Amino acid sequence: MTVKILFADDHPLQILGYKTILDYNNRGFGIEATECYNCKEAYSVLTNKVNPPDFDMVFLDRSMPAYEEEGIYSGEDLAVLVKKNLPQAKIVILTSHAESFIVYDIVKKVNPVGLLIKSDFSGDELLSAFDSILNGETYHSETVKKAIKELLSREEYLDSINRQIIMLISQGFKTKTIAGEVNLTESAVEKRKAKIKDYFCIGKGNDEDIIREAKKLGFI
Repeated sequence: MTVKILFADDHPLQILGYKTILDYNNRGFGIEATECYNCKEAYSVLTNKVNPPDFDMVFLDRSMPAYEEEGIYSGEDLAVLVKKNLPQAKIVILTSHAESFIVYDIVKKVNPVGLLIKSDFSGDELLSAFDSILNGETYHSETVKKAIKELLSREEYLDSINRQIIMLISQGFKTKTIAGEVNLTESAVEKRKAKIKDYFCIGKGNDEDIIREAKKLGFI
């Protein structure tokens, strides 16, 4: 069997390394690779009408030269495009960024079947990830697991007051009313709402987004 993989990474030597390692997979599968070195090249491959893309897996570097004309600024944006054009393809994101918020944001925005920190994994781990993903499993490298756990345990983001604010938002209260309920100024409530949004990785989201994410994570 041959596994068709799109590699998008602006470091050709890293793609070569990935291909070399995956050639040693314990299933004996052949690797048919297509390489792209920036967002524009990957966009062209993924939106090709003459030769429609046909990949089993897509390996995406999170940080690559952008394709601003089409609003593609990162591997995350490409992942959204893959989900739209190739919903059956298994997405793996590789990143040098181990910051908790970045890692958690990737999981929330893209939910790739594989997420690995580049400095975190060895050749053996890449092969393990490859095998797990082909088995239909999700694979997070150890640093990714720790980053997510760290973020979820940061109580200063969701202390008792912030949890109360979430509950009041879910009940339809607006900032002015919430301020009176929790004995804070409206400005202080807005600052706490910004922290809540950071925790939920929804950036400039609104109250409805807070409610949605809070329900997902079991806070309300």
